[in-house]
Amino acid sequence: MNENIFKQDEKALFPLRRLYRSYGYLPFKMNKFEEYDFYLQNKEFLVSDRVITFNDTDGKLLALKPDVTLSIVKNSKDIPGFKQKVYYDENVYRVSGSTHRFREILQTGVECIGDIDLYDLFEAISLAAQSLRVISERYVLQISHLGILSSLLKQASNNDTFILKASKCIAEKNTHDLQKLCLEYEISDEETCNLCSFVGIYGDRKSVLTRLEPLCKTSEAKEALDVLKALSELLDKTSYSSSIFFDFSIVNDMSYYNGIVFKGFLEGICQGVLSGGQYDNLLRRMNRRSGAVGFALYLDLLEDLPAESDPFDVDVVLLYDETVSVSDLAERASLLTADGKSVSAQKVVPEKLRYRSLIDLRKES
Repeated sequence: MNENIFKQDEKALFPLRRLYRSYGYLPFKMNKFEEYDFYLQNKEFLVSDRVITFNDTDGKLLALKPDVTLSIVKNSKDIPGFKQKVYYDENVYRVSGSTHRFREILQTGVECIGDIDLYDLFEAISLAAQSLRVISERYVLQISHLGILSSLLKQASNNDTFILKASKCIAEKNTHDLQKLCLEYEISDEETCNLCSFVGIYGDRKSVLTRLEPLCKTSEAKEALDVLKALSELLDKTSYSSSIFFDFSIVNDMSYYNGIVFKGFLEGICQGVLSGGQYDNLLRRMNRRSGAVGFALYLDLLEDLPAESDPFDVDVVLLYDETVSVSDLAERASLLTADGKSVSAQKVVPEKLRYRSLIDLRKES
C-alpha cells in the first residue's frame, strides 16, 4: 500500500494499536461527550477549565470531552490484584496552549489502573519509548520522579507558595530565579544549594543516579531513588535504553501525579509529543484505592514532522478522446491500478500535474 496517501497521524495509529495489543491492552471506546457536572467536579485535573458545553434534548448540560483519562478512571473498578489495561485513540476538545483557541486534538495512549507494581511502571515507560520509535528513530524519553522533588522541597520549606514557585523554576532549569526565590523565603544556604544542584542533574542514567545519592536523605527520597535504580537496570536490557534519560525538570502537576513521570520528544518538533506517569493522586481524589500509570501521545503534533514528499502526483496519465471506447479505457485503468499504480484518465494533460508516464490511448485506437 502506498503510504503517501496517509497523513502522519494515520501512519502511526495502526502500528501503535498493534504494539499496545501485543502487551495485552484492550481498546477503550467512549462517547464524544460526558455530563458537564463530571468535569466540573474534577476541573482541577483538566489542562484547562474552559470546556465546550451544550444542552441535550432533555435539557441536561453536556460537554465535549476535554480529557480521556478521567473517563477511563470513571469506568474502572477497584478489584484487589486486578489491573485494567486499556489503550485508546480519541479526539479531545480543549484550548490550545499556542493559539488559545479551542482545538480538536487527536491523541492515543495507554492506561493501567489497579494493583500496579514496578513491572507496570517499567512496562509503561517501555511502551512510551517504543511508541516514539514507531514514529521516528530520532527520539528521546526523559524520566523524573516526583518523590525526590517533593522531598527536597519539603525539606526546604512547608510554604505552598514557595513550593509552587520553586517547582516552576526547576521545570524551567532556572537556577538564577530559584536562588532569588530561596533568598526571599529565607531558605537555608544548604537547602538552597541542594535545590540548585538538583536543577543541574540530568542526562545519562548511571551518572545521574550517582549524583543523586547525596541529595536523597529522607526515606521518601531514598525510596524514590531505589525505584529509579530498579527501572534503570530493567531498561539497560532493552534495545532503546540509550534513548532514555533522567531529567528532573519534568515536573508534572503534583496534585495529579506522584512517583514516576516522563515526557517524550521527537526530532523536528519543538515541544513534547508524549506525556505521562503515575497518577495515584488522581484516583485518591476520586475516592479510589487503586494505583494508575499511563501516557498520552499527541498525534496532532506529528503534522510538524517533515514528510517524505512524492515528486509525482500520479503514476500514469491515460489520454483518451471520443475514438477510445469507454470499455477499453476502463479495462486499461483497471489493469494499471491492479498493478499498484495510480492512474488519472484525462482528455488533455493537466498543466501542473506531475506524472511518471503517459499512455496515449488515442494513438492506439
